[in-house]
Amino acid sequence: MKNFKTIAWMMATAIAGMTMTACSSDDYEPAKPFTTDPVELNKLYAYGIDSSATKLAEEGYKVLFTEDDIEWFDLKTREIRFKDDVNKDEPLYKRLQPFNKIGIQLSDYFLFEISSFVGLWDSRIFDDLVLCYGKMDGEVVNDGKYYLYDCYPIQFINDEQVQANIKKNAAQWQAFIKFLESKGKLR
Repeated sequence: MKNFKTIAWMMATAIAGMTMTACSSDDYEPAKPFTTDPVELNKLYAYGIDSSATKLAEEGYKVLFTEDDIEWFDLKTREIRFKDDVNKDEPLYKRLQPFNKIGIQLSDYFLFEISSFVGLWDSRIFDDLVLCYGKMDGEVVNDGKYYLYDCYPIQFINDEQVQANIKKNAAQWQAFIKFLESKGKLR
């Protein structure tokens, strides 16, 4: 009887360990290297992802903006300036509000997800890319501009998880930058 309890306990421990391993997330592994030259691709676009779906690009999605809507991106400040004539009837911030995340796609290649539209009033913490309405560079300024930050709030930039996500997104981020540069939209 003693051997049966010992064997049962060992099996339960092994099953629990396998279950935990199977359920662990691989989200933080580096993404596969981006092997296509972004300059050769012809379309960058962003689409909304709501809380009930993942990557709506394959199944009907709402395009929020394309590279045609981007006037420029400033590498130093991380400001992304959108053209003034981007759908004047519905400003970008209103189009972003229904979505939890924004998918960024380069032609048929998924680049990365951005936590959708956080403002300087947001009390949540994000450890991955965010589109922020307002500047967080030392001093918090609601300047009515958009910024692509690696996290929110910015004081978490040295957090271990933020740094892991920066590494995870590195190849895709470089493809994004190279594509914008090829279109003359980089400052």
